Amino acid sequence: MKKTLVTAISMILMIAGTFPGPVAGGEKTIVIEGSTTVLPIAQIAAEEFMNNDPSAKITVRGGGSGVGITSLIEGTCDIADASRAIKDAELANAAGRGISPKAHVVAMDGIAVIVHPSNPIGHLSKKQVKDIFTGNISDWSKVGGQSGKIVVLSRDSASGTFEAFGELALHNQKVRADALMQASNQAVASTVGKTPGAIGYVGLGYITGSVKALKIEGVIPSKETVLSGKYAYSRPLFMYTNGKPQGTVKAFLDYVLSAEGQRLAEDQGFVGLK
Repeated sequence: MKKTLVTAISMILMIAGTFPGPVAGGEKTIVIEGSTTVLPIAQIAAEEFMNNDPSAKITVRGGGSGVGITSLIEGTCDIADASRAIKDAELANAAGRGISPKAHVVAMDGIAVIVHPSNPIGHLSKKQVKDIFTGNISDWSKVGGQSGKIVVLSRDSASGTFEAFGELALHNQKVRADALMQASNQAVASTVGKTPGAIGYVGLGYITGSVKALKIEGVIPSKETVLSGKYAYSRPLFMYTNGKPQGTVKAFLDYVLSAEGQRLAEDQGFVGLK
């Protein structure tokens, strides 16, 4: 009789949704959102993590670094991918909502300046890059190329790559008004690959045979030049959590930072920390 009563109570609690569940931070379902630069790392790591733990369910979305950080602050994601450091204004907003963003560097990246493979230009100086993207140079002949209009592509303002490139390459000057703003690294790479007169910038993981990465000050973007600091446009890549990660979130981040996780990051064209 006693056993039957306990079973009945348990069933009622389960139906009511009040049956004891996982402790805080121990949920098997997590949501990752943000930077399209970090997106390939998050996607492949999530796939392998779920292969290793079939009970885990990880949803991965892009949208840009600003979108991811906003989602973390609003409590709609567990991990925010970002290709830039969190801003003071975002930290203040987070504090006002009781959120404590904690940064985890998951890989290194170089922002590659890319052109169409048919473009004879193979290198630019930092000043030339700045002048092209801010509007002071509008024709390829001004930088040693064939005469023709330079079609400038840039990431949109929600992008961490936009923020980082603006700081590293443009010294915080505004990108030219006629730049074609793109929502993702893939969109920039795809458009440049189809437009002979175009120039844009993407993370290392988006360099393919359809585009050509330029040397900057004589240095090609690569794992070696990023780690050595020789490449001018190098940066860390982040995953942010609300405070110290716990449960499946911690297990996932531990996996990303493990030797296997870092190998996966390198397989995607980024620079591992190990």
